[in-house]
Amino acid sequence: MRVAATILMSTVMFVTGCAGNKALRDIDYNAEFQEGKTALAKKKYSKAQMKFNTVVIGASHTDLGDDAIFYLGESHYLGKEYLLAIAEYDRLIRKMPFSDYVEKARYRICQSYVTLSPKYFRDQTYSEKAIGKLQEFIDDYPNSKHGKKAQDDIKDLRNKLSEKSYESGVLYMKMEEYKAALLAFEQVTELYYDTEYIDQTHLKIIECYFRRGELEISRNHFDSKRKHIENLGMAEVVEKWFELGRVMRKIEVK
Repeated sequence: MRVAATILMSTVMFVTGCAGNKALRDIDYNAEFQEGKTALAKKKYSKAQMKFNTVVIGASHTDLGDDAIFYLGESHYLGKEYLLAIAEYDRLIRKMPFSDYVEKARYRICQSYVTLSPKYFRDQTYSEKAIGKLQEFIDDYPNSKHGKKAQDDIKDLRNKLSEKSYESGVLYMKMEEYKAALLAFEQVTELYYDTEYIDQTHLKIIECYFRRGELEISRNHFDSKRKHIENLGMAEVVEKWFELGRVMRKIEVK
């Protein structure tokens, strides 16, 4: 809503400005567009936005229409106004689905959400949106030059989501809330099984059940997921847990 209000306010201000200066029909839109591109190249993003917005409002029905909307999005994107950029790219995709700029616009939307994705301990709504948009882009443009980077971004974002669930589980363990910890670790094993945190997660699951006194379940999980524990070099340590009846750290095992 805030983005939509910002766009609407900018449009109203622009139209008001035009009314006091020059009628829309008297504007040279090709000149305005070229001036916008010049301003964009000089990193004068506000000026570029004003120029491109002029073209969008008065000449969206012409051959300049999709160019103007795309470059308006670019001026927001390069100015690090990512939500405003997404709004313009999305407008292009919806209003002009056959434009040559659609693939570029869709990838820019992906890049915007990736950039907006915060550290793992914060809300991950943008990370989830980024993954969805990236996957759609890969599916729709399997031969795109951006395909490899899109796949790498998905991997990094999934790893971040995995880290959030894993660290939540670790925090619950510190509070001795083992049931809640197991639920957090379950998210990793069910949703993010291909991330960097899967081995540590299985180790923590074994420890959770062990600390809850559910030794048989703990042992069964160890036996079934032993490969993950071996990847961490912790198999011998965990064997000692069951032998001695207490959780030990690797440094304690001689």
